[in-house]
Amino acid sequence: MKKVEAVIKPFKLDEVREALSDIGINGLTVSEVKGFGRQKGHTELYRGAEYVVDFLPKVKIEVVLPDDLVDRAIETIVNTARTGKIGDGKIFVTPVEQVVRIRTGETNEQAI
Repeated sequence: MKKVEAVIKPFKLDEVREALSDIGINGLTVSEVKGFGRQKGHTELYRGAEYVVDFLPKVKIEVVLPDDLVDRAIETIVNTARTGKIGDGKIFVTPVEQVVRIRTGETNEQAI
């Protein structure tokens, strides 16, 4: 099993969720996060004063998958979330040793 974490632009969330659902991924966790990478934030004008916004709003999607779905999920996220502009995001994949569904006590792939 693997955990796939994708940090994407907020306006792409619904599109990515639908695309993941289409390939059979039924559950995921979404968090509103802030961050920056190469884009280093941007400057905005507010009431005549210019100020720097260091951290830009992003959305982090987390999903734990069986190994055979990981490559398909990554491809789906990349194709759906890509705008071709800086700040499209990143995907991180990490191994998951154990999963337990609290309600039933099911473990590992039965608990996903």
